[in-house]
Amino acid sequence: MSSGVRPLVIAHRGASADVPENTALAFRTAREQGSDWVELDVRLAADGALIVNHDAWYRDGRTVWSTPLAEVPDDTLVLTGALEACRGMGVNVEIKNSDGDLADGPGGPAVVDATVDVLAALPEDVRARILVSSFDLPTITRVKELDPGLQTGFLVFDLTHEPEAVAIAADGGHEALHPWDPLVTDALLEDCHTRGLVVNTWTVDDPARWAELAAMGIDGIVTNTPGRLIAALAA
Repeated sequence: MSSGVRPLVIAHRGASADVPENTALAFRTAREQGSDWVELDVRLAADGALIVNHDAWYRDGRTVWSTPLAEVPDDTLVLTGALEACRGMGVNVEIKNSDGDLADGPGGPAVVDATVDVLAALPEDVRARILVSSFDLPTITRVKELDPGLQTGFLVFDLTHEPEAVAIAADGGHEALHPWDPLVTDALLEDCHTRGLVVNTWTVDDPARWAELAAMGIDGIVTNTPGRLIAALAA
């Protein structure tokens, strides 16, 4: 499948097809499988802790925002613990802060400020391999305002609702656009690359689509099966 520069392999919530997602085991397994980067999700807990969890609620039905750190389920990581588990890989930190995605909990700048505080304390060589993304444009805008040195990416699910997403990302000083896989076309890639944007697409587990994306020149592929993607790209 090799064609030009190999896209980055970005493990979606870790090696989530093989082990429980967003756990230390998921991140370690992603590294063992050869992932270049990991994608993980950050939310704010009741006491201000930064919890790594995709959904607005835990499997037992409690919401992340209403549960203090001392009462979270086993295997739940805070951001600092997740970053430690991801040592040696790049990390895409997605901040969950969009309307309708908070299970009626509080959003706003608090989760952004707390995340930036944690990332600001990292060594410079580690910070260079961090990218903060969100579907919520004000979130990544605030990240840039607080710490212009952090890389940021605009997540996009529907270009009919965000027709100017490429221009918004580029003109806002963000480094990347993260479109849903069906949105990725040669024209979109050309537009992004012309404007200096990296394009990482999500979430792709289909080998035929991997081949198409690699041939198109995608920069990164987010997948639940990083080991299989790495093997396919090497074939």
